[in-house]
Amino acid sequence: MISYSPLWNTLKEKRITTYALINTYGISSGTIDRLRKGQGITTAKIDDLCKILKCKVEEIIEYIEEK
Repeated sequence: MISYSPLWNTLKEKRITTYALINTYGISSGTIDRLRKGQGITTAKIDDLCKILKCKVEEIIEYIEEK
């Protein structure tokens, strides 16, 4: 299972809000909603987030093995 919990920590560390992602960086509110619900997003969106946050992929997503 893919988890986006590292994203929320990275946003906090970089002091960037979801409001800024939407209004300043052009990430759609639909994408933010999908992230909050743990739903899939495209690798292009992950790439966009990495560019915006100047971070590595593992600072946005992590794989958690299901038991």
